[in-house]
Amino acid sequence: MSVTELDIRLDAAPPPLALAKAALFLDLDGTLAPIAARPQDVVPDPRRTGILDKLMTGLEGRLAVVSGRTLSDIDRILESRVPAVAAVHGLVLRDVDGVIRQAKPHPALPEAVAALRLLAAAHPGMLVEDKTLSATLHYRGAPEQGQAARMEAERIAARTGLALQPGDMVVELRTPGPTKGDSVEAFLAHAPFTGATPVFLGDDLTDEDGFAAAQRLGGYGVLVGPARATAARLRLDDVNAALAWLEAAR
Repeated sequence: MSVTELDIRLDAAPPPLALAKAALFLDLDGTLAPIAARPQDVVPDPRRTGILDKLMTGLEGRLAVVSGRTLSDIDRILESRVPAVAAVHGLVLRDVDGVIRQAKPHPALPEAVAALRLLAAAHPGMLVEDKTLSATLHYRGAPEQGQAARMEAERIAARTGLALQPGDMVVELRTPGPTKGDSVEAFLAHAPFTGATPVFLGDDLTDEDGFAAAQRLGGYGVLVGPARATAARLRLDDVNAALAWLEAAR
């Protein structure tokens, strides 16, 4: 019996992933790799790389990484094992042939970066990441400043027209454009993904568009982490559980 034929609760153990007809879409931070205090602290891992190599073979190329990170950062961490990548939440898309399409940066991004850096300078532990197409304020090192970070991001978004993307201990101001869900749909429209059942693994609020797209297109989402309100149909406890589930896929 397939996953789509089961009435699955988020607290139920997910059945093994069958690779034959699946198209797999994977978030990175909090899904394939533990979240680190600083983005640059996430590095390549032999276990993760080995899993991706196995999945690429078993899925016959129907594997894509869909992440908020930049394309270069994804390739660094995953050792360039996955050709199909949607970076910066879908604003950059590289297909299986290596062709890259990306949105045009919003003209207000330099202003947003400057404003976020001004806030970060006043609160040690905050970190600003300029991704060219978005500006991210990480406050994991200053969690007590979460409300201030969100309020400042909301003010900037209202003033500039940038899209506000909340996340796990981050706020991101991004160029309006494609989402993770749009990326799933774009990949499925072309070989080798065409006709496959989409499965999306993710942990954060930024992955909800991906879960919803997978469900809408005949597949399902898998939440990695504690149970919460979500469009995902399955849940895995943490990164280690997600890696083990992927290792067991056949």
